[in-house]
Amino acid sequence: MQRLLCKEMVALATLPGMTEPQPAVHSLDARSLRGLAHPLRMRLLAALREHGPATATKLAARLGESSASVSYHLRQLGAHGFIAEVPERGTTRERWWRAEHRGHRFDRLEDFLESPDPEVRGAMGVFLNEVAAVHARELDGWLADSSEWSQEWRRSWDLSDFTLRLTPELARELVGRAHELVQSYRDRAADDEAQAVPVRIHLHAFPRPTS
Repeated sequence: MQRLLCKEMVALATLPGMTEPQPAVHSLDARSLRGLAHPLRMRLLAALREHGPATATKLAARLGESSASVSYHLRQLGAHGFIAEVPERGTTRERWWRAEHRGHRFDRLEDFLESPDPEVRGAMGVFLNEVAAVHARELDGWLADSSEWSQEWRRSWDLSDFTLRLTPELARELVGRAHELVQSYRDRAADDEAQAVPVRIHLHAFPRPTS
């Protein structure tokens, strides 16, 4: 599960007790999943959601990729409705792009994981592995740079894990309540509050064998 801040959200399923998706959260179908399931496209979309509109040249410099490759993948994201041109900022030489949604979600994850179409299952595998890789990169980045943050922030982060004995129903309830709690903090910090910065929240919940 990913993106509960402005990059943004990947909710893997609609969970009991959760509110309906906000209009800014886009539900993925098989076609749009295939259009998104590429590591560079996912990074481009995340960058546009976090940093705002940009050109292919700016995004290529930020991500360390070639402008030609970035331009191609931006067009693919645009064709699948994830991003759109910003005509008032564009020129005859270069397009500006913006993200169309704050986040995306799967309404029924099992429909993708158990799809009879091998292309859909393959796209789902690419997507989930890139989400996991992003989480690992972000955590590695924090651990490498944490000494540069204030003492107050160094006292305010967390790296915890828990093992609970749960049924599938209790696990879904727990994840749903965790999502609701995170969402309840979305607008707590004012835009002009000096100490407010983007904070990434990762939530992983999965069963393990008993032996």
